[in-house]
Amino acid sequence: MRRAPGGPQTEVVSVREVYLDSAAIVTALLAHPAVAECWAAPSALPRMRVGALTAHLVFQITQVPPVLDAPVENDRVALPEHFARSTWIDADLDSEVHTYIRRVSEQEATAGAPALSESAVIALAELRRRLPAEPPERVIQLPFGPWALTLDDYLTTRLLELVVHTDDLATSLGVTTPEFPPSCFDAVTAVLCHLAARRHGRPALLRALSRAERAPATIAGL
Repeated sequence: MRRAPGGPQTEVVSVREVYLDSAAIVTALLAHPAVAECWAAPSALPRMRVGALTAHLVFQITQVPPVLDAPVENDRVALPEHFARSTWIDADLDSEVHTYIRRVSEQEATAGAPALSESAVIALAELRRRLPAEPPERVIQLPFGPWALTLDDYLTTRLLELVVHTDDLATSLGVTTPEFPPSCFDAVTAVLCHLAARRHGRPALLRALSRAERAPATIAGL
């Protein structure tokens, strides 16, 4: 068990519990009628339709069971090193990595809203059985990078994707962004603060959070 950041009043929860609870919130949004109604419409993300965005969001759940089954072939790195190696973070829209993500997401979207929603529900049910039984220091092989992470660090990266793209999808649909548990919010904002400090510098992050008169125009971490 870990104490999620946020002060002494924060409930002690595991990253795995947080991931499962957060994924359940995502599956509820996926079942919203507006998802199917807006499927072919442009999303809040440039060059991505709602269907493709939804497919990318669903993948943050459905990719986890195959990851649990895959052999570990590379050395484990810490979470900060993982993000330092991740080329997608600073890549532009026309980069190979983002072009690939859009292409694969559009292909997955051809399955339609009901099928993708069901696939997320099925994967989540499997993960509810499997994640609690995994060893505390379980290491997994990343499917998209030649390195490994602990399972908990990997799930933290999926939390970031779930929360950010849930807001993207809700904004695209014109519905209220779902509330995630405080422990999820704490984990995601900790990652975003790390990425923002890496991109803009620690003083810029400090000023943005504490001094409106000296705050930079943006401290976006992604």
